[in-house]
Amino acid sequence: MNTDFLSPVSEKLIAHLDFQSPDTLGRNIMIHSVQDGFPDLDEVSVALIGVKEGRKAVNNDGCGADISKIREGIYKLFVGDWDVTIADLGDIQKGNTVKDSYFAVAEVVRALVKKNIIVVLLGGSQDVTYANYRAYDTLEQTINLVSVDSHFDLGTMEDELNSESFLSKIVMEEPNNLFNYSNIGYQTYLNSQEEVRLLQNLYFDTYRLGEVVRNIGLVEPILRDADIVSVDIGSIRQSDAPANHNANPNGFFGDQLCSIARYAGISDKLTSFGVYEYSSLLDQNNQTSNLIAQAIWYFIEGVNYRAKDYPFSSKESYQKFSVILEDDDPINFYKSDKSGRWWMEINLITDNKYKRHALIPCAYEDYLKATEQKIPERWYKAQQKLT
Repeated sequence: MNTDFLSPVSEKLIAHLDFQSPDTLGRNIMIHSVQDGFPDLDEVSVALIGVKEGRKAVNNDGCGADISKIREGIYKLFVGDWDVTIADLGDIQKGNTVKDSYFAVAEVVRALVKKNIIVVLLGGSQDVTYANYRAYDTLEQTINLVSVDSHFDLGTMEDELNSESFLSKIVMEEPNNLFNYSNIGYQTYLNSQEEVRLLQNLYFDTYRLGEVVRNIGLVEPILRDADIVSVDIGSIRQSDAPANHNANPNGFFGDQLCSIARYAGISDKLTSFGVYEYSSLLDQNNQTSNLIAQAIWYFIEGVNYRAKDYPFSSKESYQKFSVILEDDDPINFYKSDKSGRWWMEINLITDNKYKRHALIPCAYEDYLKATEQKIPERWYKAQQKLT
């Protein structure tokens, strides 16, 4: 891969590692440094990358300018009982233009995903999600994007690409590789009803903050089907994460972000995870940077505990349940003997680019709903997108 886009981690940060316990992450990961150069990627499972592009952040000055405190927070955490090789590849600096930054992000992510390395992006403004998505253009697959955000960030097609309009560009621009978009944690009073209806008409999945807070396990099937997860740190309540100009009194608690990050890490499909909109200018006692660091720790722990039980081919290790619905074909459910997780089968008429979505994650509750002669909403929306 082209390493010219990545600058080394600051020597000041690396010097601090000498004073840390040998069991901390900073002493147990490979780091792109001036002294040691770029690390060998052959055995790497997870790569951390800073993205300093924040020029398109709306009302969030200082976004991405300094992410050293996030790194410092990650480095000082103790390693879990893991078998995961981690590398910090340094930073993607601001390009001469924002498009240059997008190009660098897309090229780096594409190269790493091709090497089966999971990418963790530390931003930077959330419009970098657009560049992350574009990295998959040549990988010949459709994409499921999950955003943890209080806003939908749709904007309009007339709006320039920025942190509040990037989703409309992903949905509308060619090449269009998006199969599904899911929002976790939107707050209704921060989004117009027109936007809510639009996402419903596109058969996308939206989950209000309240319903997720009441049952955080609701997000597991959503994240299990994700390729890309984008977290706006402004979705965390201001008292827990003050380092964002757009933070508000309501949102997720810090521990809920960590739960979401762990579910994302466990997903066998997920290949890139980003946390955006951190402004060091507003951080208080490193509260937000430490929260992001701990969320990344939980994400890596999730990666370590991946069950690798997605039923790609042989279904011998799965229990099959067929539910006959009145005046309709049966819905087949599969339960993994390994993890106890559930999938639903979607009937594809022809072999097409949506083949990888023939099995969609679901919850036990979806199976129970089907036994009550009610079509699960996940199944219905997936079927609509495939027909």
